[in-house]
Amino acid sequence: MKNTKKMQCLLLAGVIASAGAMMAGCSSSSSNVSITSTEIVGEVTAVDGDEITVTVGSLSSGMGAGQGGEAPSGEVPEDSKDSSEEQSSEDKSSESSGSTEDSSSTDSSTDETSSTDSSKTAKTMSDTKEEASEETESDKSTSTSESEGGQEPQGEAPEGGEGAAGSQTLIESDTSMTFTISDESVLEDDASMDDITEGTVVDITIDGSGNIESVTILTDVQVSSSSSNQEQGESTSSTDVSYSGVTEYTSDTQVSDESYTSTGTDEEAIWVSEGANVSLSNITVDRTSSDSTGGDNSSFYGVGAAILNTQGNLFLSNASITSDSAGGAGVFSYDSGVTYVADSTITTQQDTSGGIHVAGGAALYAWDLSVETNGESAAAIRSDRGGGTMVVDGGTYTSNGTGSPAVYCTADITINDAKLTATGSEAVCIEGLNSLRLFDTTLTGNMPDDEQNDNTWTVILYQSMSGDSEVGNSDFEMVGGTINSENGGLFYTTNTESTILLSDVDINYSDDNDFFLQVTGNTNERGWGTEGENGANCTFTADDQQMQGKIIYDSISTLDFYMTNGSSLTGCFVDDETYAGDGGDGYCNVYISEDSTWTVTADSEVDDLYNAGTITDEDGNTVSIVGEDGTVYVEGDSSYTITVGSYSTDDKTSNAQEVPSYSDYEVDKPSELE
Repeated sequence: MKNTKKMQCLLLAGVIASAGAMMAGCSSSSSNVSITSTEIVGEVTAVDGDEITVTVGSLSSGMGAGQGGEAPSGEVPEDSKDSSEEQSSEDKSSESSGSTEDSSSTDSSTDETSSTDSSKTAKTMSDTKEEASEETESDKSTSTSESEGGQEPQGEAPEGGEGAAGSQTLIESDTSMTFTISDESVLEDDASMDDITEGTVVDITIDGSGNIESVTILTDVQVSSSSSNQEQGESTSSTDVSYSGVTEYTSDTQVSDESYTSTGTDEEAIWVSEGANVSLSNITVDRTSSDSTGGDNSSFYGVGAAILNTQGNLFLSNASITSDSAGGAGVFSYDSGVTYVADSTITTQQDTSGGIHVAGGAALYAWDLSVETNGESAAAIRSDRGGGTMVVDGGTYTSNGTGSPAVYCTADITINDAKLTATGSEAVCIEGLNSLRLFDTTLTGNMPDDEQNDNTWTVILYQSMSGDSEVGNSDFEMVGGTINSENGGLFYTTNTESTILLSDVDINYSDDNDFFLQVTGNTNERGWGTEGENGANCTFTADDQQMQGKIIYDSISTLDFYMTNGSSLTGCFVDDETYAGDGGDGYCNVYISEDSTWTVTADSEVDDLYNAGTITDEDGNTVSIVGEDGTVYVEGDSSYTITVGSYSTDDKTSNAQEVPSYSDYEVDKPSELE
């Protein structure tokens, strides 16, 4: 059924970002399936025997990645970073995906157990992290890393040493790594250690055990410090960031019926800091600046926001907030800031200007807001480097810009009884080790087709490798409510581990519904891992869920697909090797409970099929189930056949994901907001 090839696990050097920020950790692997590969490009700053110290960077060639982190859908803003640096500003990819907010997106696995009784059981991310954290010995060489300056790499390392083509620029970060090259056979093109000196630019590939596979010396590469990007609004670390609030609150304050105005470059209308407890009610805030630059300082740290809370407790109610400034978020909570906002209206006009926004480990809780964003890479509900916590109850949240999903998630986000709409992007982008839970919510996405995307989707779970989200399990859970998909397929996951749960969700499919779920690698047009090795590991659970469409997977990915509690699927399972390179040891296992049904619409291929339910075609005919070895498990009268690696009528759905409850995440509305 599939070509097999031993795939390698990635070890991505962990680099600590500023306080509260996240660490880029190890990619996960399942069985022998590789999620992504690791390549480090940088300038050699010291050579000591067989040890070299490299300042990590990214090559400025390729398509733009977003600043600020949104989705990859649609066009990439002109000021976006190179995709080899980061995939999109907000997605730093999706605001990723074809639209992801990749500022962490364009704006696209960890605790997943992927339980199965077969030998193909996926490792959890925590297992992989423990393995990757152990220093290993090898006949070749080992690598260790040290972080300087407390910052994650700016962008991602290009793949395959392709940067050797002439006249490229290496954009350096503040992160250095030390490598021990104990075996010169890893040096490519007959090079020796004598050829590596201070100032040499190298491309280093690392295998799953942390060993150096190859070192390529790159020529015709100019080196540029990341500080040279300051004019474009990019920052090197939080220590380089300064705030300038027109009104600054550093002590306990209560204010009502006030108006605040900000017109300066990269300043905040209101800044709360130094542990102050601040209550603001019935206020008007106008943040307008044509000179502000936006970029990473805005997306990562909140520079230029209409309201910024970095170290206080902010209670905001009945406010009217407008922002017409690049990178000027409506309400931004950063670092140790805890923000509560209710019954307010927020409107932003420019690129990378989220509606409500958290980063750096902060928290933001919202009730009954009306939020609208209009720029590129500007999600209505947005998070970025360092993540944080958001709980949103009620309200409407609309993103109108290209690459601006309604929700760009690099944090832990819970939303209840809200209306989320993206008019020019996918509806949701989740990147890396982060979670989004939706309860009784209406979710609408309208991502445009774009030739730089492998497909078009409504919800994406992925890892852009931009450094803005820790590598790990992306988690999407939706209970009740409605999904409106206005273009393309529904769920797409690539270059990450992921869990998806749907429970009693009404789904309105687009006219060109290409797939219900796609779990595959990608062409790396946006820098999401290495082509042929950037598959996905997905556990999908349907609970009391009606579904229709194709389920697409490949051999460099793993899929455990559970149907429980009266769920039904009208569709087929397709092994599509388009993005799988030489293939891998992945699988697709399907588990059907006794009260669930699969209506088959075309010939299908799965590995392990556990069917305690009902399988027929659309005319009610029994579908033949035949083993790869020719064994006939079920002889049917349908024209369709399901080819399997193994077949059982046992109910194996006990390992399906449990359905969450909003009460487990709900936050009481503070009395200060009443």
